[in-house]
Amino acid sequence: MIVGEDSMEAGSGTWQGLTLVSIVTWICLSSYLRLTHKVRSLVQPWVARQVIGGVPLILEIQKHQNGVMDAFFSALSCVVSVPFYTAFLPLLFWSGHGRLARQMTLLIAFCDYLGNCIKDVVSAPRPSCPPVRRITATKDEEDNAMEYGLPSSHTLNTVCLSGYLLHYVLSFFEPEESSIQYYGFALACLLVALIAFGRIYLGMHSVVDLIAGLAIGVLTLGLWLSVNEKIDNFITSNQNVSSFWTALSFLLLFAYPTPENPTPSYEYHTAFTGVALGIVTGVQQTYSQFHHEGAPRIFSPELPVTAYIGRVMVGIPTILLVKVCSKSLAKWILPTVSNTLGIPIRSTTYIPKLKLDKAYGNGKNTDETKNSVGYSQKLCEFLNQDSFDIDTGIRFLQYAGLAWSVVDLVPSLFSYFNL
Repeated sequence: MIVGEDSMEAGSGTWQGLTLVSIVTWICLSSYLRLTHKVRSLVQPWVARQVIGGVPLILEIQKHQNGVMDAFFSALSCVVSVPFYTAFLPLLFWSGHGRLARQMTLLIAFCDYLGNCIKDVVSAPRPSCPPVRRITATKDEEDNAMEYGLPSSHTLNTVCLSGYLLHYVLSFFEPEESSIQYYGFALACLLVALIAFGRIYLGMHSVVDLIAGLAIGVLTLGLWLSVNEKIDNFITSNQNVSSFWTALSFLLLFAYPTPENPTPSYEYHTAFTGVALGIVTGVQQTYSQFHHEGAPRIFSPELPVTAYIGRVMVGIPTILLVKVCSKSLAKWILPTVSNTLGIPIRSTTYIPKLKLDKAYGNGKNTDETKNSVGYSQKLCEFLNQDSFDIDTGIRFLQYAGLAWSVVDLVPSLFSYFNL
């Protein structure tokens, strides 16, 4: 039995190592061969022509704009936005549906990474405004408008998450109940159609963006449904999970294309990569205590609605406090460590001092750090950067801490307060 367990661990370690080596190899080859630039030069002109050609259709649709429809489609876009999922997923974890919450978290992180990578590789414009009227009712929509267009992330995310949610719900029903499957599928299709139409109505996307988002979403959903059980078994298996996922998350911060012009897309990717790491490490450590399949679920005698409300009242302030503390801690630790190692850093948002203090931001070239500066500068040259943006690390740790608290710290408080 021990031999069998050792061989399983060895096999797990082998594929984990091969995965990480493959990502490193991809980063090196794509940088050396300038694959992003080559793909963009081939695809971007065609997509740009499709976007320009689709403007008359958008203008025709927008002739029928009114205040009610503006509010409806703006609200619908908010309901399927990344900030909404970020707020909704903790509630799902605390409801007892741990497996669904884990899978939806990892799926949206994957969709966010995939969609934003394609956006920044292609770097295709959104419909020109004017003549198109672009409606941005929230700060999130204003940030979305700063991203490139293809594919539509809202469409891609809606296809994947509504499809997976439908798959999860239908697993509780017998296969013979075809009417439930039919109505569920029809409802999911209606939601996708409304989201897609709303993106055109709001002037955020053209038809080619929606087609790309729909196609990529369907392919991604099919892939995820074929591997989601294996991923979940791995996360809960205690086989080098935390160390592997930490290394994977770190590499994914580098395995990202450079857009033609800066956009917020990389910030979203960094945040959700941190969320995925926090969820995986937290669940892996506390699965048998809080997140197993036998955990109490909402509306059951073990978790009535009143107890669930109590969980929310305890959980929300706690994770917000952890988010603030994680950010403050990262803002203190990362610059100190970087300066000690002689790693050149800069900050565009979180640390004003690093915008002005060149000596501190680029590392002090003392005798203690002379050698480390040399190696770090070589690494920076390889990555075509003069310095590293410390905001990336701060954002990553902030959201990793937030996610960890959702599945580890907060459930521990639930247990303490008998919730």
